[in-house]
Amino acid sequence: MTARLYIFLFLSTVLPFLSSAQTIEMLTSGQAVSIRGLCPVNDNVIWVSGSKGTVGRSLNGGKTWQWITVKGFEKTDFRDIEAFNANTALIMGIAEPAYILKTTDGGTSWKVVFTDSTKGMFLDAMDFYDSKHGIVVGDPIDSKFYIAKTTNGGNTWTKTPSIMQSNAAPGEGCFASSGSNIYYFRNKDFLFVSGGTISRVHDDAGGRSLPIIQGKESTGANSIAVRTDGPRVSNTFIIAGGDFINYKDTTLNCVLTHDGGHTWIHPATPPHGYRSSIIYITGKKLLSCGISGVDLSTDSGLTWRLLSENGFHVCRKAKKGKVVFLAGGNGKIAKLVL
Repeated sequence: MTARLYIFLFLSTVLPFLSSAQTIEMLTSGQAVSIRGLCPVNDNVIWVSGSKGTVGRSLNGGKTWQWITVKGFEKTDFRDIEAFNANTALIMGIAEPAYILKTTDGGTSWKVVFTDSTKGMFLDAMDFYDSKHGIVVGDPIDSKFYIAKTTNGGNTWTKTPSIMQSNAAPGEGCFASSGSNIYYFRNKDFLFVSGGTISRVHDDAGGRSLPIIQGKESTGANSIAVRTDGPRVSNTFIIAGGDFINYKDTTLNCVLTHDGGHTWIHPATPPHGYRSSIIYITGKKLLSCGISGVDLSTDSGLTWRLLSENGFHVCRKAKKGKVVFLAGGNGKIAKLVL
């Protein structure tokens, strides 16, 4: 083989890989706060929420941040956030009493729009399909998963009657790990995933067993992502989870379906450990993250490649944009560089 041919073959093999390499770029870190709520409105406007009553907002793609401690809620863990623009956002405080607060002035002031002090109350995640219609899911009370909905942008919430709520099995609950265990469709249907001793996918008709690791309080499904482009829209979705105690274990930590959950596929190469959040970037490109790192798939979730061993709790793509952001412990916020 001539030197010229060798160089040609080397470049033709290596350069395409280098040009398509993805990296994680850190935007900020160092705060003693755990961030699990993340909502990029677009590529510039990003909201986050977390422990110690903390809310953060960036208006320039994460270059600089405004940090807020919500007055009167300094000990509240805001594990999910839904933002609609640079000024309007909702934050979810998880437990006894559970709260949802709303701001319309960029976080300067907050109004309590939902509260429930029922014993055992624990909210897990919110989702909105537009600026008015939203849903929140909570852990079971009296063996029924808590569901409430809004039709006015979160100004008021209506609890779903118990007869319409999904039954929970003993030891079954939801994980408030990333605000992504529920998905609200535009036709007002919804899906949410549970974990613990039983792990299932639920809709308004009840729950169906998942072929994902389960059996302990630390196991089960944490996050669901629904494909919204291409064929079989709404019937193609992927679920991630694992065991957050044995967070490097890859056993049955991810499943996907193309027929609405009638049949399931396990990845040939799964994400590299417990994953608390998973998203579609495009129809074939997905990202997942958890305590042990970040994984990328470029073949619709069938195989996963470890991008970083830096752990994050949540990943989200901008609602009206292309940038993917991540957030986690120690105040970490980053973005995926494609």
